[in-house]
Amino acid sequence: MNETAHLSPFEILARYERLSLAHASDVQERMDAPGLWRGIGYRVGSRLFVSGIEEINELLAVPALAQVPGTQPWLLGIANVRGNLVPVIDLARFLFGERTQPTERTRLLVVRQGGGSVALMVDEVFGQRTVDETQRQAAQPEDDPRLLRFVEQRVDVGEQRLALFSMGRLVRAPDFRQAAA
Repeated sequence: MNETAHLSPFEILARYERLSLAHASDVQERMDAPGLWRGIGYRVGSRLFVSGIEEINELLAVPALAQVPGTQPWLLGIANVRGNLVPVIDLARFLFGERTQPTERTRLLVVRQGGGSVALMVDEVFGQRTVDETQRQAAQPEDDPRLLRFVEQRVDVGEQRLALFSMGRLVRAPDFRQAAA
């Protein structure tokens, strides 16, 4: 017999609330546990990356862009994001020389840079990923020479092999900061 059959509707809702709050506090304890690292996972071309959750300020659908003449081909233009002009970079083109083909899954990762922000176009964002100490210890070094200055290691999270991508290193890279052609 169903264990809630003898309870009133209010008692059933109160029970669900208790169970929900108990689950939420357990999840929060695991997320705040020492040794866990949290990031945002995304795809650029065929490569999967994750960057620290503290490095990405915002995720956006791709807005209208205004072209900027005389710039590198990876600088797609500028976008108006809540009254601020933000340069939009095709991350695949910058890293691999391959243009991103926008789809309904294409997103912008907004990252702080110097005195403002920059938006990086990626093929898709697949949400938050948590990496524990065991996964970090089993990490493999990055083997793509184009990525070595931004990625130190790759970790396996479930079925995915994710490159730990440093947005801080990217925005400080001299060639990234020099968008003029």
